[in-house]
Amino acid sequence: MMDTNLLRTEKVEKEKTWSQILAILIGTIAGLCDGLSFAWASPFLIKITQDKENYDITEDQASYFNVIQPISMIISCPIFSILTDTIGRKRTLLLIVLPHFGSWLCACLAKSVYVFYIGRALAGLADGCLFASLPIYVGEIASPVVRGTWGNAVSFSIYSGEFLINLIGSYTDVKTTSYICLPISILFLITFYFMPESPYYYIKKGEEEKAKDTLRFLKRIDNIDNDYMRLKVDVERQLSESASWKDMINIKSNRRALIAGIFIRFTQQSAGFNVFYVYTQFIFQKGGGNISHEQASILFLGLSLLLNIIALTFIVKRFGRRLCYMSSLAGTGLLLYIMGTFYYLDGRKDIDLTNFRWMPIGTMIGYQIFSSFGIASIPTLMLGELFSASIKAKAMALLSVTFGLGAFFNNYIFYALNSAIGFYSPFYFFAICNTIGVVMSYYIIPETKGKTLEEIQQALKKGSVYN
Repeated sequence: MMDTNLLRTEKVEKEKTWSQILAILIGTIAGLCDGLSFAWASPFLIKITQDKENYDITEDQASYFNVIQPISMIISCPIFSILTDTIGRKRTLLLIVLPHFGSWLCACLAKSVYVFYIGRALAGLADGCLFASLPIYVGEIASPVVRGTWGNAVSFSIYSGEFLINLIGSYTDVKTTSYICLPISILFLITFYFMPESPYYYIKKGEEEKAKDTLRFLKRIDNIDNDYMRLKVDVERQLSESASWKDMINIKSNRRALIAGIFIRFTQQSAGFNVFYVYTQFIFQKGGGNISHEQASILFLGLSLLLNIIALTFIVKRFGRRLCYMSSLAGTGLLLYIMGTFYYLDGRKDIDLTNFRWMPIGTMIGYQIFSSFGIASIPTLMLGELFSASIKAKAMALLSVTFGLGAFFNNYIFYALNSAIGFYSPFYFFAICNTIGVVMSYYIIPETKGKTLEEIQQALKKGSVYN
């Protein structure tokens, strides 16, 4: 029987958070690597199709760069999700180095489109590894205060990678860029190797001393018994729940969390968010303007970094998750209508838009402002919070597949609507999706701000997270 007096004992030592922040920041190097590979097609889709001396690749063939990657992610996600429970969150995340290294090697050596396809498939494996393990790791090692602020560092690191690949790729070729990006994966392997495993994982495996050592590292206090017993009670209660695939639907708290997670992941994609990152330079090339598409993409993605720092520091931790997400969908939806209208009018011969060539970059910057505190940050932050320890690995597998399906579907929609109807049509499609998403968000997204992982589970059971 557990000593309840121990649970009520006040902590003598004050908990420190810098170790938790350090572990998160080093973990996010994997996010940086993922952002580099995710937005790889933005600078190089145009360069590869136009470089007939080194490559004989058509625009249609190159369009599959952004389709193969999410398919590979869908296939690999369940495998990596199982590994998070069998070998641990940390070891699973360390595996990301292998596909990242392979994808850069393929890009460096490729002459044939099929070698590029292999590289994109390896990048998809890395996506599956990242989204199956990193949100869980951050959610489990961080206290509510740290998670509310620094949990968004995962999203920030991904966008940093997307900015850097556009910056580097605008001034170098495919091979040189690959040589520059390869060492970053090695840096992650070396530094993250010394970071702790999740205490949740050790408690699940019954490794008490390792769990206590991890908590000592994360909280920087010697007398960790009270914290350990509290965490053990929470984890054992969650693990006592049935954890079959069917129970993800049958148990009310699991069902609410799963619906919210799928909704958040899919609406992030249907808002056009990731499409714009992989087609950034292509979009600006279509819009024309007074600056080159390379410069426009650097300005756009550089601003995204600044805005995500602001969102990370001032907005998301002060306002509720649901309010931020609804506001983000509404603002980006309005700007998507404006962008669609611009490209529709631009396609007409009887209308002169010479004085409005600033519109593509202006609206995309506005889009970035609204996305920074909602669709850019909330999904990654919340997915590590929503699920009970008993079903977390299964849930992350499903949500990663949802992410991959959304990326595949919306990348295909962007290209197909552009080819069949006109360049304006994808923007209207995403805008309509956002309009629907704003209304549905109020009823589907729970509020998790300021709650421990156990408090979130209890609130999901009662339905109080929707108040």
